[in-house]
Amino acid sequence: MNMRAPRLHVEPTDELAALCKAGGDPLRLNVLRALANDSFGVLELAQIFATGQSGISHHLKVLAQAGLVATRREGNAIFYRRALPQTELLGGALHAALLQEVDALALPEAVSNRIAAVHEQRATASRDFFARIADTFQAQQDLIAGLPQYRDSVLALLDALGFTTDATALEVGPGDGGFLPELAQRFNQVRALDNSPAMLELARLRCAQDGLGNVELQLADALNDHIEAADCVVVNMVLHHFAAPADALERLARLVNTGGSLLITELCSHNQSWAREACGDLWLGFEQEDLARWADAAGLTPGESLYVGLKNGFQIQVRHFAKPDAKQTRLTRYE
Repeated sequence: MNMRAPRLHVEPTDELAALCKAGGDPLRLNVLRALANDSFGVLELAQIFATGQSGISHHLKVLAQAGLVATRREGNAIFYRRALPQTELLGGALHAALLQEVDALALPEAVSNRIAAVHEQRATASRDFFARIADTFQAQQDLIAGLPQYRDSVLALLDALGFTTDATALEVGPGDGGFLPELAQRFNQVRALDNSPAMLELARLRCAQDGLGNVELQLADALNDHIEAADCVVVNMVLHHFAAPADALERLARLVNTGGSLLITELCSHNQSWAREACGDLWLGFEQEDLARWADAAGLTPGESLYVGLKNGFQIQVRHFAKPDAKQTRLTRYE
């Protein structure tokens, strides 16, 4: 005779108790704070909190069971990020209130320093990669998504914005400069900046070849150096090379003039882990919701979006975010 296993009945109070238990530990609260605008792997979190892998794994399991963190697999690695509260569900209001209180806390200085160290390790890996592959850049890009595969989509969004003839543009991470001729045709002044001398030299050769007299190239770090803002900032297939993409988007927003636009071309989330080694990707694409949430936190409002499916199974998202003035932002958020 077949015996069916009895169904487990979970009381609503059990769910609330799990949420309270998960939030009842100082280390777990600091983990939630560290995940406010970033995602980390288990080994990175173990480094950040100076604890063993098994110990941090236990705390992450408790947070996951309570619905406070979500996971994302990237190849053989699992990355953790904060789960968004669903206020319409049981415990949702408590979840939201907990994160609000956590975000008001300051992380211990030692933890903040170790987060910075993890970010620097990621950034160093990215810089080293581009220094190595300058001579084969186009071939590397074409492994996933070269400019020809998304150029028309970016131009469709760009042309629909109707910039005036005296508008300025800034491209962050121009690669070999393939998109600069398009910007040079549409804007009075174009600046392109990269923190890789090898990549900037490729862009310089492109500008010389095409006679782009209104393009200025700048060796600079878009996230840390003082950069003059522009009416339109273009970031094509660059965000996944930043160590902390949410923080990067916030700083990129500062480079956009009030009333201007930020255009981001990125891969949608995927699981092709070979892209880390072959293409120097720190992140395997992004969820559309994450980009929207980070942009909102940076004071940007979403515009049109286009999605391009590729034959190799990847999907590209081309996103427009506008930068309204402060008054417009307040009205939008409190209507």
